Amino acid sequence: MKNNDKYVKQFFSPEGVTMDWMKKQYIEKPPVWCSVDLRDGNQALIIPMSLEEKLEFFKLLCEVGFKEIEVGFPAASETEYEFCRTLIERNLIPDDVTIQVLTQSREHIIAKTFEAIDGAKHAVVHLYNSTSVSQREQVFKRDKKQIIEIAVKGAKLCNEYKAKAKGKITFEYSPESFTGTEPEFAAEICNAVLDIWKPTANDKAIINLPVTVSHSMPHVYASQVEYMCKNLKGRENLVISLHPHNDRGCAIADSEMGLLAGGDRIEGTLFGNGERTGNVDIITLALNMYSQGVDPKLDFSNLPKITAVYEKVTRMRVSERQPYSGSLVFAAFSGSHQDAIAKGMKYREEKGLSTWTVPYLPIDPADVGREYEADVIRINSQSGKGGIGYILETQFKLVLPPKMREVFGYHVKSISDHEHRELQPKEVYEIFLRDFVNVSDRLDVLENRFEADGEKVNGLVCIAYNGRQFEKIVSGNGRLDCVCNAIKGVLGEDFTLESYVEHAIEEKSSSKAASYVSISKNGKTYWGTGIHSDIMISSVKALVSAVNRMLAE
Repeated sequence: MKNNDKYVKQFFSPEGVTMDWMKKQYIEKPPVWCSVDLRDGNQALIIPMSLEEKLEFFKLLCEVGFKEIEVGFPAASETEYEFCRTLIERNLIPDDVTIQVLTQSREHIIAKTFEAIDGAKHAVVHLYNSTSVSQREQVFKRDKKQIIEIAVKGAKLCNEYKAKAKGKITFEYSPESFTGTEPEFAAEICNAVLDIWKPTANDKAIINLPVTVSHSMPHVYASQVEYMCKNLKGRENLVISLHPHNDRGCAIADSEMGLLAGGDRIEGTLFGNGERTGNVDIITLALNMYSQGVDPKLDFSNLPKITAVYEKVTRMRVSERQPYSGSLVFAAFSGSHQDAIAKGMKYREEKGLSTWTVPYLPIDPADVGREYEADVIRINSQSGKGGIGYILETQFKLVLPPKMREVFGYHVKSISDHEHRELQPKEVYEIFLRDFVNVSDRLDVLENRFEADGEKVNGLVCIAYNGRQFEKIVSGNGRLDCVCNAIKGVLGEDFTLESYVEHAIEEKSSSKAASYVSISKNGKTYWGTGIHSDIMISSVKALVSAVNRMLAE
């Protein structure tokens, strides 16, 4: 790449800004949210939404809690016009929801726009014209004065049509391509429009400052927002709206810094759908606030449903790594991550904490409709003993001893690596049952009887091995030690019983015992598990499983 010298700075850093907002640590309250999915988002689709798909999406946006929704550019096409009329004529707009429509500064388009919103209880009429240097010079070939005349003419026409309208009309003006416009000219043209509209405290106007194309780092855009807030007439009678696009991947940062710098309102889309690289993703922006204890006043408690509807009506796909929304954003494959999450979850439970500080998880997945079992700990060749043990414990009530977790972890990772795929929790459980639980393929204890003799225990143990049955009269420190000695006698070789752990597996109407036994031979340890309603039988089965794993080698 040797052509970087052909790219020049297309943005303007304003003068007279203090950037004091950079000292703020977080956004303290949510902005006014305006979804532009049905206009900006829709025009970016390969196949635009049908009327019925738009209606379904509009209903979803209302359920999420949007109070302002841009429904289209009614004069742009008959489909756009029909959608707006359908919402009004079918009485589909909730009383607390305001629709917004976009219009260029041309009389026949403004006339068609007001015709489209006739009968709406409350609508925002969004007027715009391009103001940047490149647009003025290359597209419109007009000077600053002529560009201002376009905006002023549109503002006057809006006033005329508003006077005839029945419902409440709020005006919005965008100096489109704001980020490529000289700040002083952007303020001048906005003030010229405001001189026409004369907003008041009870009838505010919206000044929208779009990142139509992202040219700069986020702090530069925010300084432009600060400049406008300081240089617009009657700031107390204005709502400063931000409309960031994502060309540089900075739409979230542009929005957050822009809000800190004085913005009141955000126009964006679900999942960031929009022209080129998209608009700001309102879900990410809202949940960023949520993760810092601020209620965004939007309900994303069922992100899987929202994702499903979005993908259905837009034919777009939400990336697996999309912040908060992607299918893998809470998934931990790394062993160290899994171990930290598992320990964090257990710590939170043990301490009875109401706050959320679990490592690697910025928010509680359950808050957005995700499940720990399916979404958090995922098993592949990169997984560790912590995650695998966490799955067995939380989903199947099996609490493996730490050293056994390590052995089983390597066992599962080897299988995943060999098959080159992720293993589902049920598969992990089935592997454990198959390879570690009640294993009796080579050797089995068929029967045993015991009696105490002081500190010793004597017993008769019947063992099946290699197609033959053996009866051994043995003694030991306990019943399990007796069985161990009997097995050694049958095998004619020695091994050491290292550890024994047990716990109950609670079920609906009964409980079973899980026993874990490790034995060692020649410096190598072998683990086995027994599960049975009788604790003694489960312990014997665990020992037998460990012996069979030893014999398998």
